[in-house]
Formats: sequence, structure tokens, C-alpha cells
Amino acid sequence: MENLIGLLVVAPLLGAALLLCGGRRLDKSGHWIGTLLAAASFVIGVVLFADMLGRDGEQRALHTTVFSWVPVGGFQADVGFQLDQLSMTFVLLITGVGTLIHLYSVGYMEHDEKKRRFFGYLNLFLAAMLLLVVADNYLLLYVGWEGVGLASYLLIGFWQHKPSAATAAKKAFIVNRVGDVGLSIAIMLMFTTFGTFAFGPVLESAGDAGEGKLTAVALLLLLAACGKSAQVPLQSWLGDAMEGPTPVSALIHAATMVTAGVYLITRSGSIFNGAPDAQLAVVTVGAVTLLFGAIVGCAKDDIKKALAGSTMSQIGYMILAAGLGPIGYVFAIMHLVTHGFFKAGLFLGAGSVMHGMNDEVDMRRYGGLRKYMPVTFVTFGLGYLAIIGFPGLSGFFSKDKIIEAAFAKGGTEGWILGGAALLGAAITAYYMTRVMIMTFFGEKRWQPDAEGNAPHPHESPRTMTIPMVVLAFGSVFAGGLFSVNDAFLKWLEPVTGHSHGNSPVSALTVTAATVVVLVVGVALAWFQYGRRPVPATAPRGSLLTRAARRDLLQDDFNHVVLVRGGEHLTRSLVYVDHSLVDGVVNGTAASVGGLSGRIAKLQNGYARSYAVSMFGGAAVLIVATLLMRAV
Repeated sequence: MENLIGLLVVAPLLGAALLLCGGRRLDKSGHWIGTLLAAASFVIGVVLFADMLGRDGEQRALHTTVFSWVPVGGFQADVGFQLDQLSMTFVLLITGVGTLIHLYSVGYMEHDEKKRRFFGYLNLFLAAMLLLVVADNYLLLYVGWEGVGLASYLLIGFWQHKPSAATAAKKAFIVNRVGDVGLSIAIMLMFTTFGTFAFGPVLESAGDAGEGKLTAVALLLLLAACGKSAQVPLQSWLGDAMEGPTPVSALIHAATMVTAGVYLITRSGSIFNGAPDAQLAVVTVGAVTLLFGAIVGCAKDDIKKALAGSTMSQIGYMILAAGLGPIGYVFAIMHLVTHGFFKAGLFLGAGSVMHGMNDEVDMRRYGGLRKYMPVTFVTFGLGYLAIIGFPGLSGFFSKDKIIEAAFAKGGTEGWILGGAALLGAAITAYYMTRVMIMTFFGEKRWQPDAEGNAPHPHESPRTMTIPMVVLAFGSVFAGGLFSVNDAFLKWLEPVTGHSHGNSPVSALTVTAATVVVLVVGVALAWFQYGRRPVPATAPRGSLLTRAARRDLLQDDFNHVVLVRGGEHLTRSLVYVDHSLVDGVVNGTAASVGGLSGRIAKLQNGYARSYAVSMFGGAAVLIVATLLMRAV
């Protein structure tokens, strides 16, 4: 079975190679080749999962070393794979949801002339993401990490003829590089501290390292997680990334890539457990981001950008849970999986709406679409109910567990974190109800475009609706299945560990509170948007609303602090270079040149001048000698 682990990565990597290097001869069949190879990787994952279930909990991890990658003296880096319960969870999510999104893309990208290249990029992303989660050491994980960043750049900027898409791709790439610097330095510190990159030795020896070193490594890992998972302060790229095709948003920016930071923190749990200050930083980032993203989602009229704010917020929940340590690791991953179902379904539903509305993204130009797109309405609606935590659906089980874990942290910190999580749940119910009402309810509000073409909303083809239906089933049932006899907790506990903490409130009280805030959020949105006509143009709104429309001024902050700050720093350095460095160099050169010019005048080529000079010199020497003797 160990040999099959490598095939998980090889199958989509082969697809990427074929589609990107095979030329136009594969234009007609490339999309099916990419989809079949993604499905092949999923089948391999299911086979490995079935084999893993047949083993005892402590014996389920598989490990294989393919070859010695960099053997140089004491520096040893191997290409090795590790498959345990944590990585298997990601494998099934990446390949399962990835295959569904490949199938959806067959219909969505049907008329795109470059769809073969698009599917090649999708396969490349799957291969990189799988390498990231099955690597048995941090250095190989870093290869997958960078591969995911490359694939994301290529997919966000796929429609590079649009300046906004090209700019968004560059922005995502640059912001992620900031986080990647943190990961690269963390890996270097690991090697100098532990003498290896391998997960096993590093995590087993973490308790022997000093708290200062663990804190430094953990904070650098958090920086990396903030970049990939769009967490404060490196969150600015996610909203702009919606310029890519909608399947990209569903696969990369909802279900898989943005969860890589959660995987990194959870996988490195032993390091964070020994660094309480770093754990405090993690929960702070998570709590701030879950509120930040939720507030941004409230003010967006672009359906994809509203869902992007939602993604940022839900990943914030996962980061918060991961920062709680053994109390929250399992629930961070549980919410990650359920979120993968309902958020991917929501993005695909948004793409279906766009498909039937001539690529219109402004929800103020939708309205009443449930009559025209019944399958999209039902599947999107189930995803909506799941994400707001409607009792019995997936989000209810996973998000409630995170809120319980936040309170279980205990003390003032527990009350603050639990309160933030509850407030985030209320805001989530509000903005998602807003999206639902503006899109599917009320009177139709669409108008002809500038060229006089009016949308004719219609249901999407089966290649698009079938994946949406499957994801809707996951949105409804996954959380409940995971919670039966604490199945998911028992599955992951051998890898992540688990602690119940000491909650000041009962689970029943937390559930009641979440239901109450859910009802309040839904009611407020219905009162504001369901009972009133939706204006064609967004009203000016409050100062907070205007700030939220501008992503809470995150780009303005980056421009003032980083861009303007960088410009001022550059000008200062240029001034120093011109005034001081160039002044010294040019002054020295001018002095030497001037002296040389004056000396050169003495060399005029006339014998009489040289004779006079010799006579003068001799006279000086005679006078000096006589003076010395007289003294």
C-alpha cells in the first residue's frame, strides 16, 4: 500500500504534463483527461482509506521513502511520503471535491478556447496540494506549498487579457511570498535546532527545545499560514482572487488551498503546544479574521466577493480552533471538511447563477432566480443553511464544536474567544441570508447591458448541476455522520490528541445561544432585504458600511504603510546614495583629477623649463643644507 501513496501525486501530475505539453491535439479531449486523472487519484485515495480503516488506530500511519533527495554530509533531505489519519482526511477532501469541480468545469469552461490549459493548471494544483499533505518532512512540504502558490497564480490570472485578473494574480503571488518567507526561515530554524526536517523527529523532540526557539518557529509558521489562508494581516489578496474562473474560487479559495495554513498549524501541534505565546497569537489572528471577513461579507454586492469574505471568516474559525491546541485541533479539521462541502457548493452555485445571467456578478441585478434555476436554488440553499449553522446540517455540528472549544479555553480568554465566535455566527447568518434573498427572492431586477443584451436565466447543464447536488449532500449529512459516536474525534485523536478543556458553560447552553444568534441574524437580514425593495444602486450607508465595501481599508492600509512607506524609504536611500556615497566617490575622483591636471601642466616638453626646474630644485637643496649647518 505504501507504493500507492506516490500515485496519488503522480496521477494529476501526469495529467498536468500531458495537457500543458501535449499541444493542440488534446484540445478536444484534454478536459476529460484532466477529469479522469483527478478521479483516478480519488479512487487511489479511497483504496488507501479502506486499507487504513482495517488497521488499529495506532497502526494506521503509512510511510515510504522514495529516494534520497539531498544527501550532503550532515544535511539529509529525502523525498518521503507519510499517510496518517490527518493527511488521509485532506487527501479525500482534495481529490473528492477536486474531481467534482473538474466535472463542473467541463460545462462551465465549455466555450473557452484555452480550456485544455485550464484543466492542466487544475491538475497541477491537485498534484501540488497532495504533495503538501502527504510529505513526511517540512522541506518537501515546502515544495508542495510553493507549487500550490504557482498554480494559484496561474489560475487566478487565467483570463490574463483582463487587467483586473492579471493584477489579482500578481497581488496573490506577492502577498503569499511574504508568508512563504516565514515558512522558509522556520524550516531553517528547525534544522539548526533539531538537525532534521522530518515530521517525526522534529515533533517528538519539540518538548526538549527551549520555549524561545519554539515560539520563534511557531510564529514564523503562523506567518506562513496567514499568507496561504488569507488571515489578518495577509488577507488582502483573497477578494481580488475572485477574478479567476469560478471553479478556481471553489477549489482553491474555498475547499483546499486556503486550508493549507490550518493543516500546517495542526500538523505542527507539538511545536505550538510548547509555545503558549504563539498559541495566543494564533487564536487572536483567528478571532480577528473571523469577524473581519464576516463584516466585509455584509457589504459586498458582488456574489463571489461576498462568499470570499465568508471564506476568510470561516477559515478564521478554523485558525482559532487550531490555536486552542488539543482542545480544538480535531474541530478545526472537522469544520475544514464540512466547509469544503458547503462552501465549494456555494461557489459552484454562484458560478451557475453567473452562467445563466451572462456572467453578471452584481446581486442587485438578480432577484427571483429560484423560479428559473430550481436545482441551483435548492443546492445553494442547502449550502446556505449549512454555513449559518442550521440545526442538523453540517455547519451546525462543526462550528458549534469550535464555539464550545473556545469557551472551554477557560478564564477571561475563553469568554472573549467564545463571544467573538458567537458574534461571528450572528453576522454569518445575516450576510448569507442577504446573499440568499438578493439572489433568489423578490422581484427580478436584471436589465439589458450596454449593448442591449438582456439576461435569460436558465438552469445549468448536468455536468454543472450533478457536482452541486453531490456537494449539497455533503453539506447536509457530513457533520452529522462525523458526530455519530464521536467518529471524527476518534479518527483524528491518535494524530492530533484531544483535551476537553474546562468550559464554564454547558454544550446545551452554547447550542441554544448559537440558535438564538442565528435567528437574530436571519431576521435582521429578512427585515432589511426581504420586506423592502432592493435598490438598483447601493445606498451610501454608514461609515462602517463604506469601509466594509473597501474591505475595511486593508488595501488603503497596505498602500499607506507598505507602498508609500517603501517609496519614502527608497527616496531616502537614493538621497543618501547621491549625497553621501556618490559625494565621497565623486569628490575623491575630482580631487585626484584636479591634482593630476595641475601636475600635468609641469610636463610641457620644453628643455628650458626642465632646466629651470632642476636649477630651482638645486638652489632649494643648497639653501636648506646651509641653514641646517648654521643651526
